[in-house]
Amino acid sequence: MRIRLFRLLLLVVATPSAAAQVGTVSRISGATVSGVVRDSIARRPLAGAVVQLVAADNLSRFARATSTDSLGRFTLADVPNGQYTLGFFHPMLDSLGLEPTLRAVSVDGHQSVEADLAIPSPARLRIAICGRDSARSSGLRAVVVGVVRDAQDGAPVAGVSVTGEWLELSFRPDGIVRRVPRLVATTRENGWFAMCDVPNAGTMALRASRGRYSTDAIEVQVPEDGFARRELYLGLAPPQNLRDSTLRSETLAQPLAPLALGEGLVRGTVLSAAGGQSLAGAVVGIGGGPQTRANDRGEWTLAGVPAGTHMLEVRAMGYYPDRRAVHVVAGAAPVHVALSTFKAVLDTMKVRAIHLRAADIRSFETRRRSGVGHYLTAQDIARVRPLGTSDLFRRLPGVRLGDVRRPEDYASQKVFVRGNMGDWCPAAIFLNGQHLGDISAGDLDDWMYPNEIAGIEIYSGPGAPLEYQALSSSPTRDASRCGSILIWTKM
Repeated sequence: MRIRLFRLLLLVVATPSAAAQVGTVSRISGATVSGVVRDSIARRPLAGAVVQLVAADNLSRFARATSTDSLGRFTLADVPNGQYTLGFFHPMLDSLGLEPTLRAVSVDGHQSVEADLAIPSPARLRIAICGRDSARSSGLRAVVVGVVRDAQDGAPVAGVSVTGEWLELSFRPDGIVRRVPRLVATTRENGWFAMCDVPNAGTMALRASRGRYSTDAIEVQVPEDGFARRELYLGLAPPQNLRDSTLRSETLAQPLAPLALGEGLVRGTVLSAAGGQSLAGAVVGIGGGPQTRANDRGEWTLAGVPAGTHMLEVRAMGYYPDRRAVHVVAGAAPVHVALSTFKAVLDTMKVRAIHLRAADIRSFETRRRSGVGHYLTAQDIARVRPLGTSDLFRRLPGVRLGDVRRPEDYASQKVFVRGNMGDWCPAAIFLNGQHLGDISAGDLDDWMYPNEIAGIEIYSGPGAPLEYQALSSSPTRDASRCGSILIWTKM
């Protein structure tokens, strides 16, 4: 393979005979070959790349290597006349599953030669990895690639299942159908994986697992160019009922080194994005794991974190929360988080119109004047300044968010209203007149922002208009007796 041949050149340069050859060439007055290595995915120069120039006809005649600086530039001086092959090596190529890109260079006389190199663009990578037919036959034209490593020593791990999931909504005459597509990829010998036909410019959840080793389900924002890259680190997942501080590794075809539970350490700072003030008391935690608070200097430390890739969440009163993937591995850099205030975030959400859809505004206003039900206008919502749509239902009379016995799981719970028998039951929720069916509080946050809502109607018991009462799928419960919530969005 070309990649093996090119890496062999590193060894050639390092041998005594090659060193003597380089010393001989250095006394020859020749041309200069220079250029820039660019990362077309990140759209920036690629620093630390090893650039190699070798004679095209005979490796022993000429072979030289150098590294790019912080601006991605490289220079190879005193190159004699001849035909050469130019290329570069960088860990990024391995994580993308790519062979080095080689370029032919011709040196004639003492004239300098400019020759730039680059990691291929996202569009070319998508075609190379998934093929033209895959992109053309599907409306989902994005690809997610990466490498899965052992959290203990950083070595690539083969045979790991990487699962990707995302939410799809289908608008049909009988309502909105919710579907969660699922794709699974398996890592190769070098730990590399690729997942084609994922949503373009959307959000998906990614998780790696093999046996009892796994990562958290992390959120991946797929950019508009349709190419995303993620590294994942496998750690030993704690069992549901942990009694011991360690867990024996189950037998695997290629067993990983046993990891002690709770051996990781994550530390960092949390500041205000405006002004850089320390946010003392900010809550920092790992989902399902340890939590802590930042001190007066905004510093925090999470001890006893299982090794591997996890989702870190940082919250502070009056600030927009931050969620990001972190790698709990030896030598990991501190995590620095800057939180923006609600005002800074919401100031960008301009409320341009207070009107509902033309066909609905008269009905909304008529029902609001009737006094039956509870109503929220766009002005009411703007005054509340909610973080998410589900926050609107936290303090309203006759409405409850989630199961009071498990408040920490509200995102996966339903919006409850008090029924005509005094009991609490899930509300029938309608969006612009269409019944949403089985929907959770977390789904409401994903589907719409508060500033997109023009009005909300809330009915407890059977007080909702007849066309906005949905029958429950349960034979023992009639949803019309519970109540309905009508959400209307702006034009």
